[in-house]
Amino acid sequence: MLGLILLLQALTVAVSGPPTSSEYLPLRVADAEGYFAREGLSVALKTTRAEVGAAEALAQGQVDLAATSLEAMLRFGSRPTMPVPRLVFGLTAAPPVVLVAASQVGEAPSVAKLAGLKVGLSAPGAPEHTWLLAILDAGGVSTAQVQIVSLGSRGLETALETADVHAGMVAEPAATRMLDGGRVSLLADLRSPAGVTRALRGPTVSAAVFVRGDGRVSDADLVAFARALLAARERIRTTSATELARRLPPAVAGLPEEFETRLVATRESYLMEGRVTPDQLRRTIELVRAHQPLPATLKLPRPEEMLRLEPLRRALTSTR
Repeated sequence: MLGLILLLQALTVAVSGPPTSSEYLPLRVADAEGYFAREGLSVALKTTRAEVGAAEALAQGQVDLAATSLEAMLRFGSRPTMPVPRLVFGLTAAPPVVLVAASQVGEAPSVAKLAGLKVGLSAPGAPEHTWLLAILDAGGVSTAQVQIVSLGSRGLETALETADVHAGMVAEPAATRMLDGGRVSLLADLRSPAGVTRALRGPTVSAAVFVRGDGRVSDADLVAFARALLAARERIRTTSATELARRLPPAVAGLPEEFETRLVATRESYLMEGRVTPDQLRRTIELVRAHQPLPATLKLPRPEEMLRLEPLRRALTSTR
C-alpha cells in the first residue's frame, strides 16, 4: 500500500466555494468516490470562498489547477508576465440559476417586458450578474431600462413574493421551491446548456477547470484528471441524491432535502463530455467584455489557443 501511495502523482486544485455549489460537484464526487486515486492521482481540493479566490490561487502559483468561472479567470487569473491560463475541462454553460418574474406582475412573462421594472440579485457582484445583463440584452432590454438591486438570497425570495421587486435571478433550492409553489413565473432558465442557448441565443461556458499556461502539469496527468471527472459526471447523472450524499463530506452535501433539490434541478447543467468549442469561448468573452471591461493589461490570445483539450479528447477515447 505504501508503494502505491508513493506512486500517486500529486496535484493541488483550487475549487470555488461555497462547498455546496453544484457547478463544482463533479470534483467533489471524483474525490469522495476515489476516482482520482483510481487514475493514479493524489488530488488535494482547496476550497476558496468564491470564484475570485480560485482564479488568484492559480495566478499566484499556489495550485496546479483551478475550478472557477471563465469570468473570474479572465479578471483575476492572469499576470502580465505569465501565459494566460488554459481551459482543460468545461463544467457548465452558465451559473445554474433562473430569472423569474413575481406572480403579481400580472402580464404574460417575458424578458422584453422588464423594461422600467426592478430586478433583484442575491448580492453585489454576484456571479450571475453578468448573465442577467446578457439575458436582458438578448431580450432587447438595456441595463439603463431596469433598476438592479441586491437583496441577499433570503431577501430576494421575500421581495419576489411581495412584488417589492418585479423579477430576480434565483438559485437552487429556492428556485425550484418558488416555481413549484406557483409564486413566480419562469423567464429564463440557465440550468441546462439548452436553456442557456435559448436565453442567450447561443452557447457559452461559465464554470470550468483551468491550468496554468506554463505547461507544468503534464498531458498524462490531465488525461487522468479528465477521466476522473467524466466518471464523476456519470455518477451524478445516474445516482440517487441519498446515495450520492452518503459519500460526500457534510459541508458539500449540506441539508439532505436541499441537496436532493439542487441535484435534481442541476444534474443536467453540465456541458456534454466537458467539451468547449472556440466559438463558445469567444462568445462568452464577448458577453463578459460587453457588460464590464476586462483589465487593460489582459492580452488574450485567440480562443483556440486558450483551450488545452487534447488530454480530454484522449480521456474520452479511452473511456469508450
